[in-house]
Amino acid sequence: MNTRTLTLTALFIALSAVGGMVKIPLGPASIAMDAMPALVAAFILSPALAAAVGGLGHLLSALSGGFPLGPMHAVIGIEMAAIIFIFALMHQKGAKFLIWPVFIIGNGIIAAIPFYFILSPAFFYAAVPGLLLAAMINAVVAALVMPFVLKARMATQ
Repeated sequence: MNTRTLTLTALFIALSAVGGMVKIPLGPASIAMDAMPALVAAFILSPALAAAVGGLGHLLSALSGGFPLGPMHAVIGIEMAAIIFIFALMHQKGAKFLIWPVFIIGNGIIAAIPFYFILSPAFFYAAVPGLLLAAMINAVVAALVMPFVLKARMATQ
């Protein structure tokens, strides 16, 4: 890994931390913009590095909110890393349009399934609408920002 790649990864992690501070409470979940930088990172970094941005970005977002789910945020961080890894891998394979619904469903519904069993079905059903909304907002903002990031990247190469 070269210095430029390491710097970009650190920059995206920092942007995730800043985005994580933008929280709108919605039931047991909150909408935060911590996933958006990881989605953008998936377009210019390797899947593994984009996954690191997603996982660490979630942990920093949870830290700024006081870790309301305690150690379960480690599970969420791993889930987020896996979702971003799949997103980046699908992007590399050419699934340009399918990646967005996969991210939204993965982040908004599938990632919440363990909490159906860990916490309660009520928590799951209360959290999913907010998580879906958060995933959609993160995806839309990332999709809007992505062309500019790719253009800037092309200009610097």
